[in-house]
This record gives sequence, C-alpha cells and structure tokens, in this order.
Amino acid sequence: MLRNLIFFFLLFIFLISSCAKRGTPTGGYKDTIPPVMVNASPKNRTTFFNSEKITITFDEYISLKDITQQLIISPPIESDKFNIEPQSTISKKIKIEFTDSLSLNDQTTYTFNFGSSIEDNNESNTLPFFSYTLSTGPVIDSLFIKGKVSDAFEEDSERFVSIYLYPIDSTHNDSTIYLKKPLYATSTLDSVLYNFQNLREDTYQIIAIKDYGKNYLYDQGVDKIGFINKEVSLPGDTLYNFKLFKEQPKFFWDRPKYVNDHHIVFGYYGTPEKNPIELITPVPEGFETFITKVREKDSLNFWFPEIEADSLQFAIKTKDSIYNVSVKFYSPELDSLVISPKQNRIIDLNDTLEFNSSLPITELNKEFITLKNKDSIILPFQLILDKNRDIIQMHFEHEPNDKYSVSVLPNAFKDPWGGTNDSINLNLITKAYDSYGVINLKLNWEIKEQDFILELLDINNNILSRVSEKNKLNTYTFEFLNPTDYKARIILDDNKNKKWDTGNYLKKIQPERVIYFSDTIELRANWEINEVFILK
Repeated sequence: MLRNLIFFFLLFIFLISSCAKRGTPTGGYKDTIPPVMVNASPKNRTTFFNSEKITITFDEYISLKDITQQLIISPPIESDKFNIEPQSTISKKIKIEFTDSLSLNDQTTYTFNFGSSIEDNNESNTLPFFSYTLSTGPVIDSLFIKGKVSDAFEEDSERFVSIYLYPIDSTHNDSTIYLKKPLYATSTLDSVLYNFQNLREDTYQIIAIKDYGKNYLYDQGVDKIGFINKEVSLPGDTLYNFKLFKEQPKFFWDRPKYVNDHHIVFGYYGTPEKNPIELITPVPEGFETFITKVREKDSLNFWFPEIEADSLQFAIKTKDSIYNVSVKFYSPELDSLVISPKQNRIIDLNDTLEFNSSLPITELNKEFITLKNKDSIILPFQLILDKNRDIIQMHFEHEPNDKYSVSVLPNAFKDPWGGTNDSINLNLITKAYDSYGVINLKLNWEIKEQDFILELLDINNNILSRVSEKNKLNTYTFEFLNPTDYKARIILDDNKNKKWDTGNYLKKIQPERVIYFSDTIELRANWEINEVFILK
C-alpha cells in the first residue's frame, strides 16, 4: 500500500513538472491582407445623400497615412467644410463629418479617393485606391476619363500631379484656371496615371497641374502645367495624356543688391530684354561699366569702377516699360580675384584646360604662362576668354600617354580693378587611346527635314556633348569617352533656335518634344558601340 502511494506521488510530481515546462512559440503566418470594408453608413454609392456624416467600418484597426496628400475629393470640398478621423490615432472606422449643411452641391456625384492612405495597424498593409462615392441627386454619374502625365523635358515624371476639369459654360475663358477652382479633381498620387470616375455628361476643359500650393489654382511661374488643345466632350474620347512643363514666367525684376564698391547684382524672373540696364547717374569721363551673367542663377552682374557716391541711379527695362531704381551703398562684401583650374591631374584627349574666375577678367598675358611636355619642351598654346569673362580656356595639342606642366605666374590674368592671380602650377597627364570608348548613334526616323538637337548625357542627365548639325549618314560619333554608363536624348527643335523651348498655356503652344533613348548605353574601355536611335 505504501509503495502504491509513493508511486502515485512521484507520478503526480512528474506530470506537474512536464506541464510547467517552457517551450518556444512557433509563431504563425504573417498578415499580408489589407483591411476590408465591412460596412458604410450611408452605404457606398448612395443617392439622394442628405446626411452630415459618413462612417466607413473595416474589419480591423486602421490608420490614415499622409491623408492630406492622399485624399482626393472630386468635386473639391474646402478643407474647412469637413473633418476626418482618425488623424493621428487608430480606429476601425473612418468618419467624415461635414461642418456646413451646404458643403455639397445639389444633383452632384462626389467621389472620395483615399489613394494609399489606409493601412492596417499591425503590418501596415495598404488598401490601395479605396474610394467612396455618393450622389446628392437621383443617379450616380458613370462617365470617366483616364490617361498618363509625363514631364515634357525630364526623363522621370513628377508624382502627385493634379488633373482638373472645368465645365465650359458662359463664364468660362482661358483665365478660369487662374481664378476659379475646378468642378472635378483627381491626382496621379504616387504614379504617373490618373483616372477620373463618376463624371456627368458635359463639355469640359481639362488640364494637369503640379499644384505646389495645393490651392486648386494655376500659379504661373510656380506650378507646372500640361494641357490639350481641344475641349473634352463626354460621352466621347476617354484617353488624354499630358506633357507637364513650367512656363517661362512673365518678366519682372527683383530688388537689386549692392555687393561692394564695384559690384551690384540685378536679379530677375523670365527673360530680360536686350541691354536691359542703363546707368543714369552722372559719372566722370572714362567711367567704364559692363554686365555679365551670374551662372546658374537668373541674375546679372553690373560691374563699375570705384566712385565717390552713396548710391547709383539706373533705368531698367521691362517688356512694356522702363522705370528708374536707386541702389544705395551700404555694408559692402569683400571679394578678391581667385583663379581655379577645372582640371588638376588628368586632362582628357577631347578636353580643353579651363580656369574659372571669381571676378570678371579684362586682361590676359601669355608671357606669364609656360606650357611644357614631359621632355621639358616649351609648347605653343592659345588663350580664349569666355564672353561672360569668368572662364579662360587654354588650347593646346595634347597627345595620348603624355605629361604636361603648366606654370601660371601673377599678372597672367587681371580683373578691372588691378587684381591679379596667385601662382598656379599644374602637372597634367593624358591617358592612352585604349582607355576610352566610342559611341556611334544612328538616327532612324522618317522626318528628314526636322531640325533637332542630339545630346549625350551622363547617368545624372548632365550634358556631355551636343550636336545640332545634320550629316548625310544620319550617324553621329562621340569619341574619347570614359568607360561608364551614358544616356542620349533628342530635342525636336521646331523653331530652329538651338535650344529646348517650353510651352505657353495662353498662346496654346505646346513644349518642344524631347525623346530619350530607350536604354542606358554601357561603355567600356576600348569599346566602340553602335546604337540605332529609333524616333517614331
């Protein structure tokens, strides 16, 4: 009997310890299913809507991400006319509450497109392009328009571009997009495609805008725009593509900035007229002034000798008028002449040695410059001053696998105020022919009369070379290229001015067409690549 009691006692202890033994959880399948709407009040696609609140219920907790950017309401509703929840919390319900009973128009279909804003709370699974539709009238409008928005010049297109529809009635004109909000609005969101839904039968104007101000208006000079040159009639064609561009703004001057006793900067927007700045202050005889362009900025440098004055008066020209402006002298900024070489070790066989200057150059003196090869033989060269007076080019014949030394002594370059360069010593080398590659591009198209600009680009779209002169073979060779990846593009130069021209909305001028070569060109050392650029 005692043995049996001991046996059952030990068995009990064993079972208890086995039950208490820890184990490692094996987990489960990862949740990859986006939230699902289980109810809407009023129901989705309801008619005769007259409620002050919309409630949309999901099967799990959700959050709204970037709702101010993702939510597109069409037709637009002023942001102060409704509230939406949740904003910074989680919930199983989205609530839209109208703050004004007159927020919605009569006999109108409204679509609330949430884009990619709805995510579940656990795994951030996105419910893409969820929308809720209602009508304040008896029917849900069912017509649609869709299409693509691409950049007119850049290879990559902007995201979150707005597309606006305006009904063409007795009040509509070309200025409407500047002054009046559209009847319908949609967005490409984080793609380049748009899709208008639930549109009513009518005739419309349609435009695409990169609406930086998010005010549903076209701000010329700030926003990019795309348009088509015809009205949109529904029912009718449903596919419309846009080329987005930034217009050349109407010209106007910024406030001029005094820099120091020989330098004033005139900023501007748009394209200035010829000889736009005239000094009207009486000055001594021989008082020489000149103007240069600020590189990479829309500004002009006005340079002048030192003068006993506390201000200068100018007449500055716009397209339609001339007006006077006074520039007072105060808080001068110090400057000095600094010359810096573009190359400091390697000079490519198709390159030219260049020196950049911080101030305009007015005098070049070759006698203070010496150029030698690796055998210490003095070589001839030519100096050319850029018309903007801030770049000096030094042209000389350089051979492959060679070495060159350049010595630039003070007084080689001088600015208008007597400043001169510091001494510069350069040791340059050239590479062998087989270190480079060659790209041959053959243009394959039918329009032989079309003027064009062919540009070779690096991977960051920096222009390395450009060709605008046609040849009979329609093949264009780019030599002495470093082994790397390249791109190419064609600008159809319709007005034959050797540059790309943007469009103009009011004049109904579309931007000149730009076509990118379909592939990246991978070039290696000692390669010669032949590519066919097909233009349809």
